[in-house]
Amino acid sequence: MPIPSPSTATAHLDSPRLGIINKKSVANPFLVHFRDPGDLANPKNWSKLKRWYLTFASGFLVLSATFSSSAPSALIPALQQQFGFSREVGTLTVTLFVCGYCVGPILWGPLSEQYGRRPIFVYTFFVSMIGCALSQNTASILVFRFLGGTFAAAPLSNSGALISDIWDARERGAALAIFTITPFSGPAIGPVVRGYLYQAGVSWRWLFWILTLFTGVCWLQIIFTIPETYEPILLVRKAEQLRKGTGDDRYHAEMETQSVSFVERLEIVIIARPFKLLFLEPVLFAITLYTSFVYGCLFLLFEAFPVVFTERHHLKAGVSSLMYLPLFVGSLMMGVVMYLLFVYPRYVIKVEEFAPNPVPPEHRLPAAMLAAPFFSVSFFWFAWTSYPSVSFWSPMMSGTLLAWSISWIFVGPTCPHSSMTP
Repeated sequence: MPIPSPSTATAHLDSPRLGIINKKSVANPFLVHFRDPGDLANPKNWSKLKRWYLTFASGFLVLSATFSSSAPSALIPALQQQFGFSREVGTLTVTLFVCGYCVGPILWGPLSEQYGRRPIFVYTFFVSMIGCALSQNTASILVFRFLGGTFAAAPLSNSGALISDIWDARERGAALAIFTITPFSGPAIGPVVRGYLYQAGVSWRWLFWILTLFTGVCWLQIIFTIPETYEPILLVRKAEQLRKGTGDDRYHAEMETQSVSFVERLEIVIIARPFKLLFLEPVLFAITLYTSFVYGCLFLLFEAFPVVFTERHHLKAGVSSLMYLPLFVGSLMMGVVMYLLFVYPRYVIKVEEFAPNPVPPEHRLPAAMLAAPFFSVSFFWFAWTSYPSVSFWSPMMSGTLLAWSISWIFVGPTCPHSSMTP
């Protein structure tokens, strides 16, 4: 097949059949871009119904990941009886899972920028929960819990990126606010399930089988309903389609011009870059340190709930697990609703004010600055009222203030800013 000229290729490029563009590049007419601002190949131009579905679907993946994190905490006595280890070792079933949260994003974030969001979702789900259910000794269950946390970190680190891929700055705040419900819904709902399982006398292995089924459903959801959303990967695919359709090998995406070997990519992008950004960007380091502290405090509280409500207030395991539900209510009603009513409209004004430039990141900080003191107040409230002489309603309701403050802390500083243009 003869090699067409750039003008001929552009005609092919502009055809509705291919839906591909190349009008932006004057210096390099063979560099593939989206055709125009309204190009439906751009995820930000997909229908609102599809984008909201993907937002809730990615939230469901995070729900699965966080559901698995706190679920085994009330089963520690059963694990102690099965394997004969101490309470401290039993606590590692939760601690190591959270440690996996720390390791996972270092891998899955950079990898998703090299190979796309979808492959990372596909290959990290449904991996190690079966191992926990079949564990025969202490070492195996601890190792599989760590691996479970590492793989569960994929939706935690990449679901927010997916939302950033499909929403522009004006709409992204609302999507992220609603999405923020899921990281706190999982830890709140998980203990309810395992509490009633434990009270019913069901084997602890059933909890992990339920988690396996849950992640299996999520995996099927990924396979059949979640497409690729990362723009550079989509442009690579369009360039491949162009080369095949026109026979001209000169068409390429910007990502294809990066001639980096796999070893160099592994060393520079996956291993070095996250730590380089962490330690060379003071703002990022401060935010990471603070949000890590906040998340650690949240899981510390999860370990205190059984002590306060089961051991001190003598509630049954099932009823005691209901004490986690105010976390869900606080995240949903106070966190999301108040954010959408009072904070988000102000941010939309800032988007219009700074257009066409990105909104400076510090304009998201006021909500987190307001919520941070209440995070400390919620812990004081819980600790001050956790005595047996005080009604369990008081420490239970401290969870609403805790969830509200955490949701605002996370939705502000951790919101992606790199592409916040209207």
